[in-house]
Amino acid sequence: MSIKKAYLFVFLILLIDQASKVYVKTNFKMFDEVTVFDWFQIKFIENEGMAWGIELPGDYGKLFLTLFRIVAVGGIIWWLWDSVKKNASNYLRVAIVLILAGAIGNIIDSVFYGVIFNESTTQQVATIFSDQPYGTAFHGKVVDMFYFPIWRGVLPSWIPIWGGQEASFFNAIFNVADFAISTGFGILLVFNKKCFQS
Repeated sequence: MSIKKAYLFVFLILLIDQASKVYVKTNFKMFDEVTVFDWFQIKFIENEGMAWGIELPGDYGKLFLTLFRIVAVGGIIWWLWDSVKKNASNYLRVAIVLILAGAIGNIIDSVFYGVIFNESTTQQVATIFSDQPYGTAFHGKVVDMFYFPIWRGVLPSWIPIWGGQEASFFNAIFNVADFAISTGFGILLVFNKKCFQS
């Protein structure tokens, strides 16, 4: 894969990611959901941008996280350029492209969404380019929407601590960018030898 193709794939993933986020943000109220299949729903939530909705404490936590991501993206861009230059395996290049696209996708939310959208609530759908934005630059929330409640039920009583309690799998709600990052890391783990063969 050439550097030109790599950047084209990054752009296409970003386009799909941002189009899906803007659509959901401007058509769904907070926590609205649409059942596609029993095991797949579109469910609108927002988070501060850390994996699994974890937040960094303090006024500067979000700013630190966003700036850290921007620096990390610079490193990933260099890694992609270096991998193409050294003719690394396509497994590695595809993994880097996915991670890069996902990281940029969530950075766009964090940097710009606070200043271009008004607040999403359970009573109102957000509007884009609002004259009453919900935040400031670098303090936007990340839009998530894909939910796969594959299993719901009561855990067997023989399981220590949680036995007999209601549970579900898979609880995470994510977006295209998250999926790209996870897939990229999955390729690095599963195809480790092929990624880093000399």
